[in-house]
Amino acid sequence: RPGGDLFYVPVGWLIFVMAWSVYGLASAWWLVGNSSLPDKIFYFLIGGLVANVITILWGLYLLGLAFGRSGRFPRHFTIWQIATIVWVLARQAYVLTVPEFVFSARSLGITAIEIGIGLLCIYLLRPGSGAGTVYARPQTEAPSVFVSIIAALLGIILGAVIGALVGFFAGSVIADVAKVSCFEGGCGYFAAFIGLAGLVVGAIGGGILAVWLVHRRRRRPVA
Repeated sequence: RPGGDLFYVPVGWLIFVMAWSVYGLASAWWLVGNSSLPDKIFYFLIGGLVANVITILWGLYLLGLAFGRSGRFPRHFTIWQIATIVWVLARQAYVLTVPEFVFSARSLGITAIEIGIGLLCIYLLRPGSGAGTVYARPQTEAPSVFVSIIAALLGIILGAVIGALVGFFAGSVIADVAKVSCFEGGCGYFAAFIGLAGLVVGAIGGGILAVWLVHRRRRRPVA
């Protein structure tokens, strides 16, 4: 089979980008009620949060296509990836032109890596590569994309709640056992950090597990 398992690289990249977007949303709580930031930076951060929400929702749709073995996945993923690259370039251009931001070679390097991986995924799913035959399963009928999205949303919400509770509890226990200092709330911040990590892991794991469970059942042959 041309391309082999490399055809699944775009799905892995999509899951990683979604996980990073969930982390971005979860770690932006400090923006609530914060009026000390310059307007250009504040609205830039808000725009990033909106982009994260769009990425997660769009990614759920794409995961539904992928897990549903839809032949439309390569084309829709390519559209998403092009839009993501455009957003990354626009974001970097804004950072370089606004004087409130400081130039960072690390930021440029991360942007280059994001674009490079995105272009690789587009190349792997290009027309004529045979990717459609990997994702499509025309002889069977998979659950609809709508069902996959609903399942993923429920999985994300439930996973985030369970992950946050388990993470916070684990962080409290670890802080107590490791005797983390509570000076100026140090132990509380440590537990909250572990809880945040648990929220991110639980949200991503819950969403993926929910979609997998929906598509795990036996598919019906197409009449």
